[in-house]
Amino acid sequence: MKTVAIKAYAKVNLTLEIVGQAGGYHQLDSLVASVNIFDKIVLKKRKDALCSIVMKGLGSESIPPEHNNALKAGEAFAKAFHTTGADITVYKNIPLGAGLGGSSADAAGVLNGMAKLYGVDEPEKLCELADSLGSDIRYMLFGGFARMQGRGERVESLSVDEKLHFLLLCPSDGVSTKECYQTFDELVEESGLKNTENATQNCVQALIKKDIQAVGRYLTNDLFAPASKLCESVKKAWEEANSFSPLGAVMTGSGSCVLAMFENREFCEWAKSRYKGKARAIVAETVLPNKKGKGLRNPYSLSEEELALFK
Repeated sequence: MKTVAIKAYAKVNLTLEIVGQAGGYHQLDSLVASVNIFDKIVLKKRKDALCSIVMKGLGSESIPPEHNNALKAGEAFAKAFHTTGADITVYKNIPLGAGLGGSSADAAGVLNGMAKLYGVDEPEKLCELADSLGSDIRYMLFGGFARMQGRGERVESLSVDEKLHFLLLCPSDGVSTKECYQTFDELVEESGLKNTENATQNCVQALIKKDIQAVGRYLTNDLFAPASKLCESVKKAWEEANSFSPLGAVMTGSGSCVLAMFENREFCEWAKSRYKGKARAIVAETVLPNKKGKGLRNPYSLSEEELALFK
């Protein structure tokens, strides 16, 4: 096998609670899910140990290689598993700076792709490598519904087959994750901003019970207030999302994307057709890992038919 093609799926945070700090890092409790928005990644085997990367789409061409997590993942994989490198091409479709995990998805996609390219079937070691690259990359290796805790390295996959439907509103301006957490700390110190309590636990239980109305009520993000302070577009998108009377609306990650959850896709399409704002509007739904097969096969791997699209 000389070439591998991978789908790297975005994620949404249905809840994001900041429950403390440890070792200089904020500790999170978050319910996350993969959605059917993805970047396409093509990896071609090299004869030497080097990795190269080409980014295409959504302005990703300007990302410096030294700051590109996908390239770092390829280089780290080759070093950890003593393989040769790869020429990596990433076709971006996940909005940048939106809180949809695009950078982590690409890193996880490269790790999965390299494992497939070189026939590596060591999921535990791959997870350890993912942890060394970023706090949520372990989750992105497999996706699906999961509860993430700590820095994101503690991942509890949830056996839920429910399909949730969203309208995503993605403003053109993003939010710096670092600045968002700093502003959260400032708001806590200055005004006594309090984090939510038990939102994630309650949302997980509602999801397991397939109580979608309750899931909508528990949608929460402790970073919404600081993100709104840093970026007016976040608050505007949240107000616009709520104007369609969804089951619930919430910002994902540290912003700037806001999602509105509806009972079905038809309602999402209806809301999108009536949206007149400036944000990019996307209808999306949750996707689950591929339960068939063994090893590292998951929703990030393309079928042979899909692989042909890259030729």
